[in-house]
Amino acid sequence: MIMTWLKRSTRWLWLPALWAIATLACAAPGFDTPDVILQGVAFDLPITDIPEDTDPRLRLDGEPVELVRNDEGQWLAPELTIDQGISHVELTDGGGQVLAAMELSAIPAWLSLLPALLAITLALVFRQVILALFVGILMGGWILHGMDTGALFGAFADSVNVHVLEAASDSGHMSIVLFCLLIGGMVGIISRNGGTQGIARRISAVIRGRRQAQSSTALLGLAIFFDDYANALIVGNTMRAITDKMAISRAKLAYLIDSTAAPVSTIALISTWIGFQVGLISEAMDGIAEWNESAYSVFVNALPYNAYPLLALAFVFLVVWSGRDFGPMLKAERRAIGGDLQHSPLGKRETTVEEADIPTKPGVPSRAWNAIVPMLVLAGITLGGIYITGLEALGPGDHALRDIFGEGDSFSAMMWGSLAGCLVAVILTLAQRLMGMTETGHYWFEGVKSMLLPITILVMAWALANVNDALQTSEFLVAVLGDSLSPQWLPTVIFVLAAFTAFATGSSWGVMGIMMPLVVPLAWAVLSHHDLAGSAEGMPILYASVASVLAGAVWGDHCSPLADTTLLSAMASGCNLVDHVRTQLPYALLVGVVALLFGTLAVGYGIRWWLGLLAGLLVLTGVLFVFGRRASQPVSNTTAKSPETA
Repeated sequence: MIMTWLKRSTRWLWLPALWAIATLACAAPGFDTPDVILQGVAFDLPITDIPEDTDPRLRLDGEPVELVRNDEGQWLAPELTIDQGISHVELTDGGGQVLAAMELSAIPAWLSLLPALLAITLALVFRQVILALFVGILMGGWILHGMDTGALFGAFADSVNVHVLEAASDSGHMSIVLFCLLIGGMVGIISRNGGTQGIARRISAVIRGRRQAQSSTALLGLAIFFDDYANALIVGNTMRAITDKMAISRAKLAYLIDSTAAPVSTIALISTWIGFQVGLISEAMDGIAEWNESAYSVFVNALPYNAYPLLALAFVFLVVWSGRDFGPMLKAERRAIGGDLQHSPLGKRETTVEEADIPTKPGVPSRAWNAIVPMLVLAGITLGGIYITGLEALGPGDHALRDIFGEGDSFSAMMWGSLAGCLVAVILTLAQRLMGMTETGHYWFEGVKSMLLPITILVMAWALANVNDALQTSEFLVAVLGDSLSPQWLPTVIFVLAAFTAFATGSSWGVMGIMMPLVVPLAWAVLSHHDLAGSAEGMPILYASVASVLAGAVWGDHCSPLADTTLLSAMASGCNLVDHVRTQLPYALLVGVVALLFGTLAVGYGIRWWLGLLAGLLVLTGVLFVFGRRASQPVSNTTAKSPETA
């Protein structure tokens, strides 16, 4: 009976196989269209399921289009451009028989800027960053879904289920999230067991004023050069109590952190940035047969032309040593001297990381090494992890230290370092009987909870960056500003393009990754057109073009409220995010304009890089001494304002 049932049941098993064979046999050629096509912006159109013996031909609005094969053997139409709303594309074989046809719909290219601009505007005007980011994501989803009434519901459904989920599921992003959570837990323990208070007392014993406190903050920012995230979190949590005691505003502390973290990381010869940047340069140089220089050599030769990070670091120490400020920063410093370390123009304090800080447990001795040892372990394990993973990536043989650090896995190393720092903090606390295991675990979790708000903002900023990527925001900006470049203006235009794109998207690494492979061949082509490629006159322009991508990306990342380093700097200093952006922006704009005029533009017109940097430094010094004032100086009657109206 069982055998009879099996025979009857297996009688129909051939049907799924037959259906699969029929489906494969009937697979027709088609087009793999991108999610969004922007008018006037080039895109690639892959073609699917073309039989091997077919000679495909493609026409766009009746005009023939050249087809090529990619590395996987797939046919595609490269660099198509649609200037009107709808175009017709038709695929035929060698005999003229139509294999596939469809209409391509393109939207106005400026729409790709709307989500980022809307998010930035709402964040600055209403001071509600999470709401601004969500509205930006929603706007991007609405554009992606077709911009009709039904598209709004699809955009709302995809806002968290697609865009935020994709941002949170990225392994690199989750490494940063876990690093921040572990750092928060470690800070929670060392804040409660007297470690951070012990550091504050040690440094306070040798710091005699506001200038020394700010100098120590800036120098510590230079010392932790290997990673910008670790820099911001360590320096902020270490120096916050000290700067509070010296009546330095939280906005000033956030500026000192933000203006040393990314600038020093992008120019350091050994850092978590170096491998990424050199890898991009190497990829961009692959298609230039006439240029045989190594990618690392190009990076090193481009460093003197990296004007913005160099001048930004110099301006930090000018501000600190002169004791002068201007604009919103001066007002913040004067309020801090009056006792208001973090002023809110809305009349009340907004929720910040500061309110989640954990005071030292009463009766616990203030021992600095309870914080110093975990931090040294954090830095040591992180550097050691980068070194070990770099050696593994390079394989056996003799390798330069810069190459080893360039190939290291910084994300894994940061995870190991933060976990080890937490473990050492727990062991020190338990060994000295400062707290029990239950209490230690409780305050570790309190430190973790203090990071939830900034991490939420961070994940949503990544989600908006994904939306911008889907909308091809960077490609649009490159298409707008990338034509008709003269060699003299090449570095300047590249800097502006990279800066604006990084400001709109909040991602310096994303901008570098998109622009470097485009800019280097473009710069070589422009110089070749003017017979300058490889010449003594042309190579400084080429190096300056490479540096302009890096410098512009750092500038945009510096100024954008959507940038991760901006968020981390505000978080670590306990400063409101929008207050940090408003107070830092005038300084970054000043340094950016000076770097543009005396760095990129001057080099384009043949001025030596060191002369340009020296002139820029003199201009920054002059502006600071002409327009800057010491916070302790009285306010003139014509400009005096109360703290409520300032």
